[in-house]
Amino acid sequence: MRLVTWNINSIRARTHLVEDFVKQYDPDVICLQETKAMDDQFPVKFIQALGYEHMALHGMKSYHGVATLSKKPFQSTEIIDWCNKGDARHIAVKLAEGPTLHNFYVPAGGDVADPEVNDKFAHKIQFLEEMTEWSRRLSEPSILVGDLNIAPHEHDVWDTKKLKKVVSHTPLERDMMFELMAAHDWVDVMRDFVPLDEKLYSWWSYRAKDWSAADKGRRLDHIWTSPSLKGKAKAMEMVRAARGWEKPSDHAPVLVDFDF
Repeated sequence: MRLVTWNINSIRARTHLVEDFVKQYDPDVICLQETKAMDDQFPVKFIQALGYEHMALHGMKSYHGVATLSKKPFQSTEIIDWCNKGDARHIAVKLAEGPTLHNFYVPAGGDVADPEVNDKFAHKIQFLEEMTEWSRRLSEPSILVGDLNIAPHEHDVWDTKKLKKVVSHTPLERDMMFELMAAHDWVDVMRDFVPLDEKLYSWWSYRAKDWSAADKGRRLDHIWTSPSLKGKAKAMEMVRAARGWEKPSDHAPVLVDFDF
């Protein structure tokens, strides 16, 4: 099974990116975040024409939203309303021949890393706390993917010292992500293929005039598996080239081949 996770930053504005990616990489399952479309506005016919007859959608107007697209049917779907906000940040599907796949879009957290003065950061902290408790209870083999909006390791960012007070790489967020991973003993698939002492990014800001030359990236996108699935991932690629396609998302897709 070839799986891709991608913060698409508006599916209706970037259907051309999805089409180009499918032509080049032919994934079996596509997990999108930040779709920014109500379910009835999602380009269903366009996606079906690409070969993805089966869709699990959880969208909202203008903001957030997740979608999981598949060539094969799902056995079931589930939506968890994290923090009881109704803001469309999760959808899960039970794959017909495989584990349960959880597609997440964790809150970015705003600009100020203080939950006392920044409601967006407080929301992010609560979201991570709920994910951690959920992970402790999780018993079925699962894959967790998505834009988790945290770069936990030193070489998941371009400069760990300069970014230690920047939301997504603060000590609090990093510690919370490590606690979340430990709660289910999640396997960080990307770092199974790329050693911790090597730089690995999936996001580059739109603000850079030449994002590739500046290369001030962060690894905000992740693919994790339950410990029982360790070793099932056979190949991984962070598709950096897609960040340079026409009218790109600021995130690059992450691709993993599994053998179930």
